[in-house]
Amino acid sequence: MGMDRRLRAEQGDDGGERWRRLKEELKAYACSIGIDKIGFATAEPFLELKERLRRQQELGYASGFEEPDVDMRTDPRRTLPGVRSIIAIALAYPTRIKDAPRSRPGAYRGFLARAAWGEDYHRVLRRKLEDLADFLRRRVDGVQVAIMVDTGALSDRAAAERAGLGWVGKNTMLITPEFGSWVYLGEMLTNVPFPPDVPVAEACGDCTRCIDHCHTGALVAPGQLNAQRCVSYLTQTKDFLADEFRDVVGNRLYGCDTCQLVCPYNKGLNPDHQEAFAPDPEVAKPLLQPLLTMGNREFRERFGASAAAWRGKKPLQRNAILALAHYRDASAVPLLKRLLADPRPVIRGTAAWALGKIGARQSLPVRAEIRQELENFLNIESDPAVRREAEKGLRHLLVEDEA
Repeated sequence: MGMDRRLRAEQGDDGGERWRRLKEELKAYACSIGIDKIGFATAEPFLELKERLRRQQELGYASGFEEPDVDMRTDPRRTLPGVRSIIAIALAYPTRIKDAPRSRPGAYRGFLARAAWGEDYHRVLRRKLEDLADFLRRRVDGVQVAIMVDTGALSDRAAAERAGLGWVGKNTMLITPEFGSWVYLGEMLTNVPFPPDVPVAEACGDCTRCIDHCHTGALVAPGQLNAQRCVSYLTQTKDFLADEFRDVVGNRLYGCDTCQLVCPYNKGLNPDHQEAFAPDPEVAKPLLQPLLTMGNREFRERFGASAAAWRGKKPLQRNAILALAHYRDASAVPLLKRLLADPRPVIRGTAAWALGKIGARQSLPVRAEIRQELENFLNIESDPAVRREAEKGLRHLLVEDEA
């Protein structure tokens, strides 16, 4: 008898009881290995989500980081043909840094969103899910599993919501009763027919704080995000950042927590019991100028364990330049001048723009020096996009000179 037929046969009266007992054993084991929440759900297709995702694509709201195949994202059978259940887990992460370093003139700092603190959550959750899979393999002959954490095809939030871990709020984040939305999510598909848990009722009510406080209007409606305008997404892009977003990004190097920070369900919470996610202050709030002089090896040594490293150092360095411009840090001018020779057009051009932005607030002699630097740069720069950035920088200086 094949595995699927055997499981179906065992799902009778005695078999059903077996899976209920195994579920309780698995829940107890999950708790023993430090999993904060675990839930079980059916593996039926997510039909309502499917329609929402198709609408997102039609509107151009998708980020491009997610799985483009909507069927893959909403039908667990596309990942594991014999799937019978989804096991969803959540690990809570901290919200505060003890003795956090502060910016000061000449030593300004950037900021990584809380989801990038400590060890990369993809690795941590995958280890926990592998432990759960091993637990099942020891108890069920021929068990099949498929593990996913964020980068998998299936929607983590939809799976977690169906499994009763929490509800998806108006900011599109999963909100748990115990930890608010300060949780990482992962799931495992299996052919074991576990009894499902009951979903949690949505509890946002009339509150719209997340929508009201979104810096770019990315939350276009309750539960609907235009990822193309989300600051978290923008900090992870590799090209030049559109002008309208540069001041908004501020000193954010990776991610954005605003819609979570204003959520009433997150108020006062600091789940700091997961040691793997404890932040290193010098990584979570790094000095900006040293970040811009790091080679690849030093970058990997400093940031390689963080989820912020997945896009490489260029986005973080571009954002560090924007942050220096945000602070109008005159001490950064010599470094930015050196970056005009960087082989990467995005770094070169952003540095040229930042020189003008910073120079506009300096004394007349300094402005004149920066102006000459940018004019000389334009005489040798051939990349059209980089030239446009340098011209923007010059316009910042000219506006100040004419004021």
